[in-house]
This record gives sequence, structure tokens and C-alpha cells, in this order.
Amino acid sequence: MAVHPTALIDATATLAEGVEVGPWCTVGPNVSLAEGVRLVSHVVVQQDTTVGAGTVIHPFAVIGGDPQHNGYKGEPVRLEIGENNLIREHCTFNRGTPQGTGVTVVGSNNLFMTGAHIGHDCVVGSHLVMANNATLGGHAQVGDKVFLGGLCAVHQNGRVGQGAIIGGLAAVTRDVIPYGSAWGNHARLRGLNLIGLKRKGYGKSQIRRLLAAYRDLFEGEGEFAGRIDGVAQAYADLPEILEIIAFIRDGGRRPLCLPNAE
Repeated sequence: MAVHPTALIDATATLAEGVEVGPWCTVGPNVSLAEGVRLVSHVVVQQDTTVGAGTVIHPFAVIGGDPQHNGYKGEPVRLEIGENNLIREHCTFNRGTPQGTGVTVVGSNNLFMTGAHIGHDCVVGSHLVMANNATLGGHAQVGDKVFLGGLCAVHQNGRVGQGAIIGGLAAVTRDVIPYGSAWGNHARLRGLNLIGLKRKGYGKSQIRRLLAAYRDLFEGEGEFAGRIDGVAQAYADLPEILEIIAFIRDGGRRPLCLPNAE
């Protein structure tokens, strides 16, 4: 371990081999820093937080802070962060609440740019990007390989499916389907995340079929509920479409981000 003499480390904190704690950092009670974690300087890991191996946290980030919830009265709640995350300046990740799951969960291999905020009880996937000042309200769920543009905000309890892209400044008040592309204020569904699909290795024929299924689902004739069943049957060989259908059905009566949703 390499701990700068100006750093404050609580006696109950656990620091693994290879951890670096830079100048003026604070590591609070019941914090666990796994192998190779690096706190650059002026980082606060407040309490009851686990940080996975290889994660780097830049100055003035506050990680594991109290949930911003009027009902929180100091009960034991947690934040769990996975491996190899890059957390840039001024990011804020809050712990869970007793009213929720009691834990905020962040995956691995993510990039959190300056000022990104993760609210209490959120579940955040892996291999995603939160651009500058992107914000997740409490209880939000974000899947793997999502891109959240700068200054966008996902409403409390909102869901963003894996592989989706959210444009900068978007106010996301409705659930966004997996692989969807949503932007605007309020955010509207504008199609599929074609850039993400191409980066994932999808060829032209695959993308054409996904687009056809998208059009049938969101632009076809008849009631939306009927189109859901029809698309599920017609494109049963496409796991991505079945994932979108499952996402919609799992949401029950939750509002869904649609092409015509203002």
C-alpha cells in the first residue's frame, strides 16, 4: 500500500495490496478497497462502500455518501462498485436506503466522466459511459453498454435497457428499450442505437431485420399491445427483439419512451 501522510484512513477500513491513497483523501468506516484501487487526491469514500480491483477515482469525487432522501435517518446501507472503473472529478455515488434495496450497485469497466451522479438504490451495469454531469435519480436501473450523454437525467425508478444511447441534455421520464436511441426534452425514442450495434459487430443484414422489427413494433398498424405479440412471434429468432419485448412486458404499466412520447 502507498498511503500519503495527509490521508485519513478509518481504523475499520480495509485496504488490499497495491492500493494507492493520494494526498488529502478520506477513507471512512467499513470501506473496502480491493487490490490496485487508486484514489488520486482529495477523494472521499465516506463509509460502508466496497470498491473493486483496479478502480481509479479522481479528485473531489464523493463516493458512498449518504442517500439524498428525507427518510434516511442514518441506518446501515451500502454502495458496491465493481472492478476497473474510471471515476473522474466531482462524481457523486450515493449509498442505498432502507426504504429501497439498502444498496446501490455499480458494475465493472465503466467510465464516469466529470460530475456524473448515481442516486440511492440504483443498479448500474458494466461497460457503460456516463458523460459529464449525467444524472441517475434514485432506484434507476441502467443496463450494460449504455451511453448516457452529457447533462442527461434519468428520472427516479427509470429503466434504460442494455445497449441504449441517451442524447445529451435529455430528460428521460419514460423507460428506454434495450438498444434504443432516445434524445430530446422530454426524451423521445428516435430509433435503434445503430452505432452501438455496429460496434458490437452486427452486419447490415442483421441491422436491417432489427430495424424492420422496430418499425413493426412502434410504427405498425393496430393497438400497441397487439403489435407486441405479433412482433414477438414474427421475430422469435432475434434475441435482441425478444429482449426488447421482455423489457416492455416486465415494465408492466410503467410509462415507456415512444417515438411520439413528449
